Amino acid sequence: MSKTVLVTGGAGFIGSCLVRQLVLQDDLTVINLDKLTYAGNLDSLAELADDSRHILVEGDICDADLIARLLAEFRPNAIFNLAAESHVDRSIDGPAEFVATNVVGTFTLLEAARNYWRELAADRAAEFRFLQVSTDEVYGSLGKTGLFTEATPYSPNSPYSASKASADHFVRAYFHTFGLPTLTTNCSNNYGPRQFPEKLIPVMILNALEGKPLPIYGDGQNVRDWLFVEDHCRAIRRVLQQGRPGEVYNIGGNCERTNLEIVTAVCAALDRLCPDLAHRPCEKLITFVKDRPGHDRRYAIDAAKMKSELQWSPVETFETGLEKTIRWYLEHRTWLDRIASGGYRRERLGLCEIGKIG
Repeated sequence: MSKTVLVTGGAGFIGSCLVRQLVLQDDLTVINLDKLTYAGNLDSLAELADDSRHILVEGDICDADLIARLLAEFRPNAIFNLAAESHVDRSIDGPAEFVATNVVGTFTLLEAARNYWRELAADRAAEFRFLQVSTDEVYGSLGKTGLFTEATPYSPNSPYSASKASADHFVRAYFHTFGLPTLTTNCSNNYGPRQFPEKLIPVMILNALEGKPLPIYGDGQNVRDWLFVEDHCRAIRRVLQQGRPGEVYNIGGNCERTNLEIVTAVCAALDRLCPDLAHRPCEKLITFVKDRPGHDRRYAIDAAKMKSELQWSPVETFETGLEKTIRWYLEHRTWLDRIASGGYRRERLGLCEIGKIG
C-alpha cells in the first residue's frame, strides 16, 4: 500500500477520525482536501497540526483543476471520498447544495481519478483504489423486521439520501464501464467525540447540560443502527486494505435503538456523570415535536460480509461508546464553545412543509 492517500472531507466528523487513524496508526501521508464549511473543524485535527504527514488543502471537490493538480503533485495510491453534505434536515431546507457536493462533486472526483489512474504504470494502477463512503439511508426504510444487505435495492426518501444514492451509482458505473477500481461502504448512524452538534446525540448532550428541551421527532420510535466512529474508520481502512474492487460493504454497529431509547440513555448517563446539574433528572427535558417530512421509520445493517470476508467487527458496544462520547464532550468545553461561536445554534432545521421546499 502506498504511503500517500487523498482524503476528501477530512476535517469533518468521520473524515477527521479517519485522517487521524491513517496518519497516527498506519503511518501514511494524508492529503486532506476539505472545503471547510460549517461542519469542517480544524480543532478536530489539532494533534496533527505540526505533523508533516498531514497536508491540509482548503478546496472543493467540484474544482476539477485543483483535484488534478493534487493528484499530479502527490501521486496517491488511494482516494477516500468523504466530502459530503450530510444533514437530512438541511437537505430539506436546501437540496441544491446536496446535489452540487454529493453528486456533481463525486462525479468530478471520479473523472479526475479515472484520468489519473489510466496514466499510472501497471503496478501502481493495479494498487490504486477509489473508496466511496456512503450511508445506509440510500436503502430507504425497513419494516419492523429485516436488515439492509449489500443487495438491498436503493430507495432513498430524502434529498440527502437521494444525492448519496446518485453518487454511489456513479461510483458503480465507473467500475463497470471504465474499470476504475472502486469500493463503496454504506454505514449506519455514526456517533462519538467531535461530532458537530446538529446530529441527535451531541444535540441531546449539549441541550441536557444547559437545561434546554430535548426535542424528539414524532413518537420517538424511529429506529437506527448506531456505530461508534472509531469502529467505522477502522472498517474503512480494512476495506481499503482487503476489499475486492467493485464490491459494496455494509458497516454497522449491530446496535438498533429507537430515538427515544437513545435520548433516555444520554439522560441517564448525564444524571450519573453530572450529579450537580440543577435540572436533574434530565429525562424531564424530553419534548416531542412535529416529525420530519419523509422520516424513515427504521434502518438496520447486516454487516455479515464485513465479518466473514474482512474479519471486522465493532469493538465498542453502545454503552461503552456512549460513555466515551459523553465524557469527551464534558472534558472539551473549549471545543464546544468554539463551535457555538459559529452560525449554528442547535435550532430546528428541515421544517418546511411538503411541497413548499425553498
